[in-house]
Amino acid sequence: MSVREQYSESISLPEVLTIRNISDIFSKIASLFKNNSSVVLDIPEKAEADLSFVQLIEAVRRHAETNDKALALAAPARGQVLKVLERAGFVEAFNSEDTKFWLHEEVKP
Repeated sequence: MSVREQYSESISLPEVLTIRNISDIFSKIASLFKNNSSVVLDIPEKAEADLSFVQLIEAVRRHAETNDKALALAAPARGQVLKVLERAGFVEAFNSEDTKFWLHEEVKP
């Protein structure tokens, strides 16, 4: 079963994931969580992203967890999203849950 099939609702995000449209992205994700307990985000492979997008996703992810909801990515972070994660120091600070969420990798003890 794919990640998308395990979750109740998915959204294809726009190609531009920056401060210019971050409030629109937040509104779309928040509206999905009103009627769904879990959401999958489909990030375009060639998406233009900045730190505001990563911060939004981290905030939504943590908020979802505290409200017994789930957020997932349809595919591992790649392209510019992955570069933002690396440049901002997120990747080197990832714990096992972060690695599983962003990179779809299991961390073995």
